[in-house]
Amino acid sequence: MLTHRNLVANMLQAREAIGSTLTDGEELIIAPLPVYHIYTFTVNCLFLMETGNHSLLITNPRDLDAFVKELKGLPFTGFIGLNTLFNALCNREDFKQLDFSKLRLTISGGMALTSASAKRWKEVTGCDVAEGYGLTETSPIVSFNPVDASKLGSIGKPVAGTAVKVVDGDGNDLEFGQPGELCVQGPQVMKGYWQREEETANAIDADGWFHTGDIAVIDDDGYIRIVDRKKDMILVSGFNVYPNEVEDVISGHPDVLEAAAVGVADEESGEAIKLFVVSKNDQLSVEDVRKWCKKDLTGYKVPRYVEFRDELPKTNVGKVLRRQLRDEP
Repeated sequence: MLTHRNLVANMLQAREAIGSTLTDGEELIIAPLPVYHIYTFTVNCLFLMETGNHSLLITNPRDLDAFVKELKGLPFTGFIGLNTLFNALCNREDFKQLDFSKLRLTISGGMALTSASAKRWKEVTGCDVAEGYGLTETSPIVSFNPVDASKLGSIGKPVAGTAVKVVDGDGNDLEFGQPGELCVQGPQVMKGYWQREEETANAIDADGWFHTGDIAVIDDDGYIRIVDRKKDMILVSGFNVYPNEVEDVISGHPDVLEAAAVGVADEESGEAIKLFVVSKNDQLSVEDVRKWCKKDLTGYKVPRYVEFRDELPKTNVGKVLRRQLRDEP
């Protein structure tokens, strides 16, 4: 349940975080996500309309041919998207030929931004990607990277009026640099779940902290790094493995388009890592993938199983569905 206060507060928080980069009434921002998704609803439908700017809605972002054709000749100044979309566009020659001379703001949200995708976007467009973080329950923006002080690999700092902390499994506060569940307080935090009092009580504690279900680290400088979803963590022989880390490493391989890591049952180690890979090179082998991972990952984090796919299952906004991959027989 998001109240008018929640939504207006987050609109104002977005203006504080992003507004200094934009000029009221003079921007053209590409919006490839549906407006019913809270990310686009707050950024494009509320914040950008409140500032008198123009959003171009891409009604079917999966039709990349039509998407790129729509962008030709447009002096767009901003681009809202997520990792899978940035990756897909940067692998298209027609996209690389577009005029990016006016582009000065690219925002990533909805899922983790890999370092490989951020690097490719910068190479193709000349514009850095500023990653933010949020949830539907927080209207959605919790944190954002300052455009003039963006820190790759982080989700930035809390937006105005927002407090964050990380806690252990028993709810105890943790120090800077220690991974734990990210908790949020602020005017953008939901009232609760509609007619679900027990779920609301589990999500928002007695002190008013919303427990996100995401594992994060707060650095000494105040920047936040998301490790992964708590429920997606893989337990290999008693060691925690977070899929984001594995996916970030393999995404740097020049032949890999997309990847997703999940945990599968294993008699020896309890769980083992299975990596699903979409490759643009038919000659890429399982051993090639494992060899690449071994360069940057500790032994127990190297995928035991690798499966090549033509595509990965995604939500209607392009977020990879790990759960569907994990539940496959």
